Amino acid sequence: MSWLSDPNDDDGDYAEYDESSVRVRPNPKANKPRSKIRPEHSDAVSGRVFSVDRGRYGVWVAENTDDERQLVATRARELGKKSVVTGDWVDIVGDTTGVEGSLSRIVRIQPRSTLLRRSADDTDAVERIIVANADQMLIVVAAANPEPRTRLVDRYLVAAFDAGITPILCITKTDLADPAPFLANFAGLDFTVFESRSDDFPIEEITAALQGHTTVAVGHSGVGKSTLVNALVPDANRAIGRVNDVTGRGRHTSSSTVSLRIGSGWVVDTPGVRSFGLGHVDPANILKSFTDLDAIAQKCPRGCTHLPDSPDCAIIERVEAGDLGENGVLRLDSLHRLLTTLGS
Repeated sequence: MSWLSDPNDDDGDYAEYDESSVRVRPNPKANKPRSKIRPEHSDAVSGRVFSVDRGRYGVWVAENTDDERQLVATRARELGKKSVVTGDWVDIVGDTTGVEGSLSRIVRIQPRSTLLRRSADDTDAVERIIVANADQMLIVVAAANPEPRTRLVDRYLVAAFDAGITPILCITKTDLADPAPFLANFAGLDFTVFESRSDDFPIEEITAALQGHTTVAVGHSGVGKSTLVNALVPDANRAIGRVNDVTGRGRHTSSSTVSLRIGSGWVVDTPGVRSFGLGHVDPANILKSFTDLDAIAQKCPRGCTHLPDSPDCAIIERVEAGDLGENGVLRLDSLHRLLTTLGS
């Protein structure tokens, strides 16, 4: 029995109150009230996500030390809707021993230096993150069988420049066709190009270019990307497909994105694609990748698109005046190609 003040009693007297008449709303979930205070996880260890598979994340911890090990982790609830992708640096708690059967939890995603993204098509601004923290993109294309797709390579370049990632080109199957006409499309771009015959890659040269970097490998299905990855990392065992003799198209073989150690670097193999949407790309990031032209663009009128029909474009005027030489003409052509690709 309790004594409570009666709000209807002007005398301020106290009335008896029977606790048995109190109705308490039940907690249907039978759980404790959620607190806004989140644990700091000061004991968390840091690691790199190298694989994602149905809610399980492979994480490499303590790289290049005597204590390096692989963990299997799940997402912690406090991550909310934040996605964890291959290449992410994360903080992990729980069982971080790495012994078989152990399971840890990812509680934080560390700030990302780069994000390679694509959209379903150019009208879709919803981005799909392919890999985080890559600083190089290895674009693999065949000289023939299947035929090289210049526009698709342009799209890879746009995505790389938008993300601040350095592109590298590897053209395969040069014994089937002369790659020179295809490579002429990119004469104005300063990036490394590797050439190889069928199943005969310059492994030493490519491996050297990957050291100390995180390199994402992309390419049209059937161009030999997974074959190259298997040659670079012999125990990778990435599935290899063949080109359809009738359609000339490759078959999707790599169905997941996975990071593989290669010396002091990482190579990230991705599923082959036939399209690469750019609905998320900021055109300004494309020009920034042409540092010499970007400096000249500061004198362009406001809102200049830098396309061939742009009035008073400072870049076009300088190139037409011959101030930048033949290389300037090639680079302006490359810039126009990429900007046109983004707008088409």
